[in-house]
Amino acid sequence: MQNSVPTSTAKESRLSLQRLLARLHKTFPDEVESADWQAFESRLEDHFPVLFDLLWRIYGPSYDFFFHVEAILQTAAQSWLDRPGDLKSLDAIREGHPHWYQSNRVVGAMAYVDLFAGDLAGLREKISYLKEIGVTYLHLMPLFKSPAGDDDGGYAISSYRDLDPSIGTMDELRELSAELRQQGMSLVLDFVFNHTSDEHEWAMRALAGEVEYQSYYRMFPDRHEPDEYERTLRPIFPDAHPGSFTYRTSLGKWIWTTFNNFQWDLNYENPAVFNAMAGEMLFLANAGVEMLRMDAVPFLWKEKGTSCENLENAHLLIQAFNAMARIAAPALVFKSEAIVAPDEIKRYVSERECHLSYDPPLMVQLWNSIATRDARMLNESLPKRFQLPYGCSWVNYIRCHDDIGWGFEDRDLWEMNINPGDHRWFLNRFFCGEEPSSFARGKLFQLNPVTGDARICGTTASLCGLEKALEENDDFQIGQAIQRILLLHSILFTIGGVPLIYLGDEIGQLNDHSYHDDIGKDGDDRWLHRPPFDWEKAERRRDPESVEGRIFNGILKLSQIRKNNHAFNECHTEFIDTGNPHVFGYFRSSEGQSILCLANFSEHPQDLPATRLRQLGMRKTFTDIIAGRTIVATQKLTLEPLQFAALM
Repeated sequence: MQNSVPTSTAKESRLSLQRLLARLHKTFPDEVESADWQAFESRLEDHFPVLFDLLWRIYGPSYDFFFHVEAILQTAAQSWLDRPGDLKSLDAIREGHPHWYQSNRVVGAMAYVDLFAGDLAGLREKISYLKEIGVTYLHLMPLFKSPAGDDDGGYAISSYRDLDPSIGTMDELRELSAELRQQGMSLVLDFVFNHTSDEHEWAMRALAGEVEYQSYYRMFPDRHEPDEYERTLRPIFPDAHPGSFTYRTSLGKWIWTTFNNFQWDLNYENPAVFNAMAGEMLFLANAGVEMLRMDAVPFLWKEKGTSCENLENAHLLIQAFNAMARIAAPALVFKSEAIVAPDEIKRYVSERECHLSYDPPLMVQLWNSIATRDARMLNESLPKRFQLPYGCSWVNYIRCHDDIGWGFEDRDLWEMNINPGDHRWFLNRFFCGEEPSSFARGKLFQLNPVTGDARICGTTASLCGLEKALEENDDFQIGQAIQRILLLHSILFTIGGVPLIYLGDEIGQLNDHSYHDDIGKDGDDRWLHRPPFDWEKAERRRDPESVEGRIFNGILKLSQIRKNNHAFNECHTEFIDTGNPHVFGYFRSSEGQSILCLANFSEHPQDLPATRLRQLGMRKTFTDIIAGRTIVATQKLTLEPLQFAALM
């Protein structure tokens, strides 16, 4: 789907394309008669008006605008000519089926390569494990070259074209992506395009005094401009990095470093940076990456007097990267990582920008309901924000490599007569195990003493009570913890969008307290919930009576049910008022099949009156496809403690 382009800009883009094509023909004289080149020109004619309009809005008018546009088209052309034939075949397939990620057959998983399987060779040996649970979408956390020691979990990228040698080589990554495609899996990687590490070649050349590369970053000779910016900025990691600028004595300059002093923000006011990063993006696409998680999207553009988050030019930049992909790697799909206010998230989601997005509000609301045993906040928040533009989907997750922040929309809470600040502190205390009603074993992260803000670390199993239950050797608590884990995953698999499992959660891995022993990890409490994958524990999944077997087989059943019922294809999710504050409900419908999903967040049985079910169009007799039993609800439907039911 193309952007609408103003008539005046469209006319200018057509004239510009004629001139630029003539120059491209001189640059690639041996290619212009080839079928590949004709395919490139066809896509260029389709998508250049959009790209031109976006670049003009970001960078024009300037005396060298057309010089940069020509350079950008040269990058696109070279990347297309370099693209392997099997990926060009994938392009054609995906252009015929562009919304493949909305299928009920798509099930996601994410992991660090080294923690899950040691290296890429080890990962290839574990593909059968991924197929066992039905994975078709594999997100590998950053695996590129990064600084030794503190590297922000791999998000301080020192090269987009070289892997961490302990993980493997770029050729091995290409081989892995090809094997995954043969096995029906899509490779997903992070595109860390807000910043590089200070050991990236560009940063090293900047440090060496090369003015060209100093302009790739935001550098200031004194504190005057940084102080002006910081009047309206918020610190992201206040414990480790107060402020957003770092002084380098060798340069005598202050460098913009939003996240850590070793992560330098790129300067997208310089069009050469856009071109360079577009080249890195297309290089990854040509290595077989089918989806990019667009990292830290709110921070791409800076303007004085603003928070420097979610600015309009950040959206235009992502759309320009998207247009480049349509021209040179059409199979590539974008996934937004926008951990921002709930009403801001959807602004990043469209076929023109990011086709998919994480759904932090769902994640936050699920944890809230687990703690409060109450579904009312889910019912208040989700119906307002869950529907996405045509062709787009959520990626639903319980937790990821990062911390859990309480990103509620405050006015939702005020409308429910809940004080947002007080409630966030209740949740922090609850998931740290400080509330009397708590079963959780988490840890506070990045407590801001000025604002009182904090986030939570912990694995799904530990936050759901399994760590506490095992410590106390309490079979009843163990059973309830397992039910909570399965309840959360049941919603991920059925609510609409791509369910994403953090590998290890499917076997109930607990917090890893040993990270304190590693000097490279100590001080970053997020390593609490990034344990090495325990393959001995995974072997116990084969025992249906074990904790691991009960969790694994429960999630496996969800994966199978999802794939075997077309009601879970991407479609409109209709949320309902169940009439019971502890029970969350929604319909999924597609192709004549309709399924009512019900989630009881209470540790006690909960009733739904039969009259309410009749109002919702349900018969007296129906089947719960989760439990695999027929239910006759003459007067009421009783949900067991922490039960998820899918009724049809």
